[in-house]
Amino acid sequence: MNTTSQNRLSPSTVRWAVLGTGTIASSFAQDIRLAGNAELVAVCSRTAEAAAAFSQRVGGLRVLPSIEALATDAQIDAVYLATPNTAHFEQAQLLLRAKKPVLVEKPLVMASAEARRLAELAGEMKTFAMEALWPVFLPAIDRLRSLIADNAIGSVTGIRAELAYARTLDLNSRFFSKALGGGSLFDLGVYPVGLTLALFGFPQAVSGRWRAAPTGVDMSAEIQLNYPGFDASLACAFDRNGSNRFIIDGDEGSLVIDAPFLRATRIIVTKNPVARHLAIPAGSSRLVLFAGKVARKLPLPGLTVHDHDFPGKGLQFEIEAASKAILEGKHEHPLMPLSANIAALEIIETVLAQPAS
Repeated sequence: MNTTSQNRLSPSTVRWAVLGTGTIASSFAQDIRLAGNAELVAVCSRTAEAAAAFSQRVGGLRVLPSIEALATDAQIDAVYLATPNTAHFEQAQLLLRAKKPVLVEKPLVMASAEARRLAELAGEMKTFAMEALWPVFLPAIDRLRSLIADNAIGSVTGIRAELAYARTLDLNSRFFSKALGGGSLFDLGVYPVGLTLALFGFPQAVSGRWRAAPTGVDMSAEIQLNYPGFDASLACAFDRNGSNRFIIDGDEGSLVIDAPFLRATRIIVTKNPVARHLAIPAGSSRLVLFAGKVARKLPLPGLTVHDHDFPGKGLQFEIEAASKAILEGKHEHPLMPLSANIAALEIIETVLAQPAS
């Protein structure tokens, strides 16, 4: 029996539980307060102590003893999975079999075959499932879609994106642990890959290369996606701090998602070489910030800045989108369908199938 619509406090509010109590769970708990159609009502963790501490920190959440309790609780409409990457598949399956909608922190799962199975199961159970790739739902990305649709830079000629944050090698860290689903592609690469798929669909061909960390996971990776008329060159890494911008080049200009693009708050449109040099400096992003400030006070020919700042971490937009889809009885969200997750994992698998460099 589907408990999603039973005993609802409000027909326009989805009551969420969070499974996990780490940093991203805390961000979810903070940002759900900014969502107009959702509330956090319960928490579950591997230990009762961790769940109780999270409840006290967040304020007034019910503490559930197990994922099985989450799955059968009629006072919980949906569950956000904020657990280690390698736990997602089994946990999402259990919840979907109980017809409990799930929002799963990225990566959805660790293999394309697992993603296909979850997609099949969500369809069989007629229950919502979505990966929490939050940048896809940000206001700035909505503006970017409009700019692309309006041919603001003409025909797209190329994409360049990088997401790289230097991390000290720690053999006990989840970032470098195979057992916990580590590696730069699963932690960082899913963002440029996922956003490219969300904006331009599935590529015609995929290639790439990666460099191994001492633990065997990828320390860095480069991905090449081939589309009709242009290529997307994407990169991720733990061995450096990158530019962390997402750039779409066209035959009439460029669109720049200012750094860090995963928390997109500013879109810069360039229409000439001078504006392009200001918006896409070779080194530090300080010049981008300077250009944005100047353009707001004194418009520069060929350079337009669209600001879309927001309170909180930015998770409220994906929470609102998922909650709306659940309230409408949908099984997935059109901006983040499970087919896109399958494609993203296939891309990662294609790259990791190459010998490490």
